[in-house]
Amino acid sequence: MRKVAPIDERKADHIRINLEEDVRSGITTGLERYRFTHEALPEIALSDVDLGLTLFEKKLRAPILISSMTGGTEEAGEINQRLAEAAQETGIALGVGSQRAAIEDPSYIPTFKICRDVAPDILLFANLGAVQLNYGYGIDECQRAVDMIEADALILHLNPLQEAVQAGGDTNFAGLAKKIEDICKKLEVPVIAKEVGWGISERTAKLLADCGVDAIDVAGAGGTSWSQVEMHRAPDEFTRELAATFVDWGTNTADSILNVKKAAPEKTIFASGGLKNGLDIAKSIALGATLGGITTLVLSAAMTSTQKVVETIGLLKSQMETTIFTAGFRDLAELKKNNPLQK
Repeated sequence: MRKVAPIDERKADHIRINLEEDVRSGITTGLERYRFTHEALPEIALSDVDLGLTLFEKKLRAPILISSMTGGTEEAGEINQRLAEAAQETGIALGVGSQRAAIEDPSYIPTFKICRDVAPDILLFANLGAVQLNYGYGIDECQRAVDMIEADALILHLNPLQEAVQAGGDTNFAGLAKKIEDICKKLEVPVIAKEVGWGISERTAKLLADCGVDAIDVAGAGGTSWSQVEMHRAPDEFTRELAATFVDWGTNTADSILNVKKAAPEKTIFASGGLKNGLDIAKSIALGATLGGITTLVLSAAMTSTQKVVETIGLLKSQMETTIFTAGFRDLAELKKNNPLQK
């Protein structure tokens, strides 16, 4: 039997490995296939560009989401504080990492609760693994996760491959759609279904839409590969080789956005998975997304300071504004409506 590490040890390993090891997917995001048409006479001023939007009744100053990353360790609490402080200052959204550790051990609650304490105005997403609905979790645990951080919505993350290659992973995904549907009906805040890095197929997009989720975060292949992360923390050679097999697995981010748009055209889409700058976020929005999720860039910045995270987000905003300006648009609605990308 493969050795199972405690949750807090796994969370600490995840932070360390993401910062120290090469855990990139073996495939690209697919966004590199697309280019904007450059407009030499855009007929607007750069200062005219507006990145603002309203989502789940919260106003954002830019379509940027600091994607779910961490919590459940002292170091994770410090990281979450810096990320939340930066999100508050810059007016963007934030998702916390899986709150299972805090559900099972209340001593970890402060590592998540700090987000709302320092960021009272942000759009904030709670997070639990959807598969836990097959391991005793239900509406009560989902509500506890939301209440813990006064969240505006709940992310239910989907990670079958990560669980399959992880020592002691929770691999019973049977009949999960019905339980997700039940949570969507009973929970008073919106529910977001999120992959963790291998993308969303048309079949899954349709299934999730039928469950009644309010948004789908595609988390496509092309960024961090959690099978590679698990490879680096594997307790034995068997588990290492199993995880290593899947370095180039998954549907890339661009194709995942298009899959959701085709299968569930009215569904709100979050784009994440290897987005490396504001240009990638702008491309994702032109393809049909509402938000662009960033992880590695801000995690690295958060290890330094809140100010470093603020500067990183500022650069992402400027990159987006410049992209939209030189493509000849004033705001996100115009960008999405006209979809000016060319292959």
